[in-house]
Amino acid sequence: MPSVPSGRAALAIFALAMGGFAIGTTEFVTMGLLPEVAAGIGEDIPTTGHVISAYAAGVVVGAPVIVSLAARLPRRGLVIALIVALGLGNALTALANDYTTMLLARFVAGLPHGAYFGVASLIAASLVPPGQRGRAVSRVMLGLSVATVAGVPASTWLGQSLGWRSAYWLVVGIAAVTAVMLRAVPARPGDPHATVRRELAALRRPQVLVAVLTGMVGFGGVFAMYSYVAPLVRQETGLGAGTVPWFLLAFGIGSVLGTWLAGRLADWDVERSVVGGFAVSVVTLLLVALGAGSAPATLVLMLVVGMLGSVLAVNLQLRLMHVAGDAEMLGAALNHSALNVANGLGAWLGSVVIAAGYGYRVPSVVGAGLAAGGLVIFLAGLALQRAPMLRRMPADPARTDRA
Repeated sequence: MPSVPSGRAALAIFALAMGGFAIGTTEFVTMGLLPEVAAGIGEDIPTTGHVISAYAAGVVVGAPVIVSLAARLPRRGLVIALIVALGLGNALTALANDYTTMLLARFVAGLPHGAYFGVASLIAASLVPPGQRGRAVSRVMLGLSVATVAGVPASTWLGQSLGWRSAYWLVVGIAAVTAVMLRAVPARPGDPHATVRRELAALRRPQVLVAVLTGMVGFGGVFAMYSYVAPLVRQETGLGAGTVPWFLLAFGIGSVLGTWLAGRLADWDVERSVVGGFAVSVVTLLLVALGAGSAPATLVLMLVVGMLGSVLAVNLQLRLMHVAGDAEMLGAALNHSALNVANGLGAWLGSVVIAAGYGYRVPSVVGAGLAAGGLVIFLAGLALQRAPMLRRMPADPARTDRA
């Protein structure tokens, strides 16, 4: 690719990160406004929790389908089209008046999510020298983390003050601004040799499947708890609705810190970072269930859960991008599909135990079990990778210093 001046590269990466900010805001704001959305569409909280799963289903479907079909398209035009599609999905959400329409709108809003990050990651990597590509990709991902600090608490407050629909109209506005900013991205052609068959062939690689399954199950632990953070705070700690944004802010600060920490842990060892992240997540989620009656303890634990979530998300993405081989863009997109299966799985299992009458602490116990499941799957994958038969196959090491 032709060289890009550092100033323009920085502006382009910032624009790409803004897209991540818009996506992060819409993905998580529903969790902070779940009681208000439930009242607005005339459903109870456990049933309304399914709209979170609908968004996740959109990500899961959209990421591999869009990336595989659009791999040959010019990347700047593709990434702009994806952010426009995100705005359309949020406009439909803001206009929804009933449960069925809301489900459909959130599914549409989720479709461009994973594909956007797959394309944006490759664009960012193409704008900098080889030795800086990891940092460029992490800056795009940082937009998602900053959304949990600024976008989600602000839109939650807005939704509580002016009605829940205003939060989604805010995302529409952010997406529109981002679409204009993305014109600063230098033109990048698609892959003329890409085919749907070649892209999807990555799914036959054992370590790709293991990494995807690890994310699907293990990361569900975060969402089983976080999907119901609003009623957890209001019912278990006894605080008012106005305090919920502070707990979301704590989660967001932890997410930003975790994204920063993840890069350094990845330089050390991706595999051990994933293992350690899951192990600490199990303990932390159990502590959330035990300490939910204490507002200060819950606030600190939200920060820790946010940090662990980012460490796991970034390191799982690094592993998937590497083990996917030629289908690197699909690998980046698949990570977000996996994490949103986890989103839907965690939210659904949380709704099951709440509907069964176990209260708002028990989803955190369910989350601890999911994190433990992810750890077992990942360790099994490492054992397979080191088996004599697989050592004769093309190497797919996870460590970034060998990538």
